[in-house]
Amino acid sequence: MSVTLDPDDMASHLPRWVRLLLVGGLTLVAVAVAVLGYRYMTLPTTLTIAAGSLDGEAARLMTSIAGRLADTKSSIRLKVVDTANALESAKALSSGKVDLAIVRADVGDLSEARTVVLVTHTVALIIVPPGATMESIDDLKGKTVGVIGGEMNHRLVDVLSKEYDLARAKVHFKDLALGEAQQAVRMRQVQALLAVLPLTERYLALLRGLFQSNGKRQPGLIAIESAGAIANFAPAYESYDVPKGTLRGSPPIPDDDLTTLRIPVYLVAKKSLDDDLVTNLTKAVMDARRELMGEFPLLTQLAAPSTDKDAYIPIHPGAAAFYDGSQQDFFDKYSNALYYGPMLIGALASVFAAAWKFMRFGDGGAVASPLDPLYALAGRIRGADGEAELTAVENEIDNILKLELAKYARGKLEAGDAAALSLAAHRLEHLIDYRRTILQDRAATGLAASDGARIGIATPPAG
Repeated sequence: MSVTLDPDDMASHLPRWVRLLLVGGLTLVAVAVAVLGYRYMTLPTTLTIAAGSLDGEAARLMTSIAGRLADTKSSIRLKVVDTANALESAKALSSGKVDLAIVRADVGDLSEARTVVLVTHTVALIIVPPGATMESIDDLKGKTVGVIGGEMNHRLVDVLSKEYDLARAKVHFKDLALGEAQQAVRMRQVQALLAVLPLTERYLALLRGLFQSNGKRQPGLIAIESAGAIANFAPAYESYDVPKGTLRGSPPIPDDDLTTLRIPVYLVAKKSLDDDLVTNLTKAVMDARRELMGEFPLLTQLAAPSTDKDAYIPIHPGAAAFYDGSQQDFFDKYSNALYYGPMLIGALASVFAAAWKFMRFGDGGAVASPLDPLYALAGRIRGADGEAELTAVENEIDNILKLELAKYARGKLEAGDAAALSLAAHRLEHLIDYRRTILQDRAATGLAASDGARIGIATPPAG
């Protein structure tokens, strides 16, 4: 035999405080989930970025941008990891230790990197001390060239050695830290310096300070005439002409445009980063650029990277969306939410209605419907054993109808409920009449049996 449990019957037997506790607890859980969901959706995303340079300028630049993003309540936050140079930044990115990095296109493993912003270009400069007679790379034969930055420029050294066969020319390269360069030149440990840096006044002044010069003797620059050929087989490099007078204006150094190599420096992101996140990052960085150019002139060189499909380092799709204006608008981004939102609201409304019914059922003797007390009387009518019980039920029906009609007069009972109440009352009246008939038949049958017994007539059995 199966038993069906009616949720309304179960609820009716629960004390009010239990139902209140249940509904209140569920409401608190729903509110907590909603609040946590909102906070999660609006919480700023923190990205780690590796930045390093010879003089620490890259880390200071990104720290200022990070501060600007925090001040403007941007949805992006940056945590800056100060590295020794662009090579260490590239290693941090490839190993998964950071989300972003400032890298030079020719150093490190950048297979997982995608460009976000072109930060600047660095330029390869071969500088000879004042009074030196070297005017071309061929003149470096048998000489020692100090490489400022050491390991970070080993690939550039390899490229130059391959193009000019410098090993056969017995050109030696010596790694130098920036602080060692001036002493190495003074002590004639090196006869030339190879430096790779942006052509901004800050770095050019740093380069000039490595040499003691007077009006007659000035440092010189050696051209890399095969820069175009190098760029063809090593796409990380570009051929570039250094403008006349870049290192010094009077007398101009160089005295004419000078061909050399240029290497782009990028802000890159892991290719696995979310597109929308990178779009927001790109916008935030470009907005911060306008505010910080006065403090960091290098930011004037900030620009969009190449969007060509065959770019040496591909652009991140999120950054490309920002630059070409194809980022999703509100309706594109939230179309699913707009579609499913009303469905969710409808479901929540149903849950709320069920909870409201659950709370009201059996509330202090009150009932959920005016028909419920009439339904309860049907059982009593079927089980009545006498006229007295049926009369009592009729009195209760009269009282219920009187009470509910008074509510209807005050506008507290719907017309539909009043009509249903009337039908239920008629149904009960028919049920009472039917029960009376049964009871009367039973009484008549019992009386006949009694009379027959007195006069000796047996009443035949039924059936």
